[in-house]
Amino acid sequence: MAGFRTFLKSGHAPTLFASFLYFDFCFAVWVLNGAMAPFISEAFQLTAAQKGFMISVPILAGAFMRFPLGILAQYIGRKNAALTEMGLILLALLWGYFFITSYNDVLAMGVLLGIAGASFGVALSLGSGWFPPQHKGLAMGIAGAGNSGTVLAVLFAPPMATAYGWQAVYGVAAICMVIPMIVMVVFAKEPPDTEHQTFREHIACLFEKDGWAFSLIYIVTFGGFIGLSSFLPTYFYDQFGVTKIQAGQLTMLATLMGSAVRVVGGYISDRVGGINTLSGVLVAVAVTLVLCGLAEQSLTATTLLFMVCFAAMGAGNGALFQLVPLRWPLSTAVAGSMIGEVGALGGGFIPNAMGLSKQYMGTYLWGFVAFAAIAVAMLVMLRVMQLRWTRTWAEKGGRARTSPAR
Repeated sequence: MAGFRTFLKSGHAPTLFASFLYFDFCFAVWVLNGAMAPFISEAFQLTAAQKGFMISVPILAGAFMRFPLGILAQYIGRKNAALTEMGLILLALLWGYFFITSYNDVLAMGVLLGIAGASFGVALSLGSGWFPPQHKGLAMGIAGAGNSGTVLAVLFAPPMATAYGWQAVYGVAAICMVIPMIVMVVFAKEPPDTEHQTFREHIACLFEKDGWAFSLIYIVTFGGFIGLSSFLPTYFYDQFGVTKIQAGQLTMLATLMGSAVRVVGGYISDRVGGINTLSGVLVAVAVTLVLCGLAEQSLTATTLLFMVCFAAMGAGNGALFQLVPLRWPLSTAVAGSMIGEVGALGGGFIPNAMGLSKQYMGTYLWGFVAFAAIAVAMLVMLRVMQLRWTRTWAEKGGRARTSPAR
C-alpha cells in the first residue's frame, strides 16, 4: 500500500483519474453496437456475415481516427483534444437516438461511434504524462483500464434495450458523456512531458520497424480484446441460445478480466519487463483461442476459457504500453495513437472472420484458429526483435533503463 501511495505522489493523481474516466466512457460508447448486436440483428434480419461486418465498422472507424487525434493532441494539448472528442461523441449519440431507421443507418452510426475509439493514445499519454519512467507502466495500466467501459456497455445496454428499445440506449449514453467531460474540465492538468517538434518528427514512428512491431503485437492483445468483446454478445446468443441479457452478462465476465488485469500487466512489466510479460501473454492467447473454438458445445468451458484469454490480452495491453514510453519518451501520444490505430484494425478482423466462418463453414472454429495463428506469428517476431531492443533502449526483459545504453 505504501508503494502505491509513493506511486500516486510521484505524479498527478487527479489527471490520472480523469483520464481513466474519459477512456472508460469512450470505450463504452465505442462498443455499443456490439453490445446491442442481437437486438439490431433481429430488427433488420441480418445474416452471420452482415452481423460480423456491422460489429467491425466502429472498430475500424475508431482505428483510423486514433492517429489524427494523437497529432491534434500534440498541437492543442491532450486535455483539449479529449474535451473536443467527447463533444463530438455527444453529438454523434444524439444523431443515433433520433435518426436511425435502416441497416445502412446502423453502419453510418458505427462510423460515428468510431470517434469514441480514437481516445486511446490521448487518454494513456494524458494519464501517464505526470509520472516518471519507472512508474509509467502502472500509470498507463490504470488509465488503460478504462477499457472496462466494455463492461458497462454489455452489462447495461441489453437491459435498457429490452425495456426501452435499442435506440434509446444512444440517448442515455449521450447524457452519461457529460460526466467525464465535467471531470476532465475540473480535475485534469496538461502534463509537462511535451516538446515542440516538427510534423515529420511527430510521425517518425511510422517509418520505424519498432513502431510496426509494436502495432502488430497490439493486433493480438488489443485487437483481440476489442474484436472479441464486441462479438461475444452475438456469439453467446447465437451459439448457446441464451437470452440477450444473459449474453451481455457472460461477455461482462470475460471483459472484466481483461480490464482488471491490464493494470496488473503494467505493474508486472515495470518489474520483470514488458518483453517477458508479452511472451507469456501471446502463448496463453493462442492456446485459449483454439480451446474456445473446440469447446463450442460447452457454455461453462467456453466462458471460463474466454475469461483466461481476456485476462492474458489485458495483461498484454498493459505490458506493451509499459514499453511505448521507454521507446518514444517525447512523443508517447502520437506513437501510442499509431500503434493503437493498427492494433484496433486487427480488432475488425475477428467479427468478420467469425461471421464468414459461421456462414460458409457452419462453425466458428476456424475464426478462432485464424487469430490464434496470428498470435503465434507475433510471438516469433517479438523474440527476434527483443535482441535489439535490449541492446538499445530497454534493459533485459524489457524493463526501464536505469543507466544510459552502452
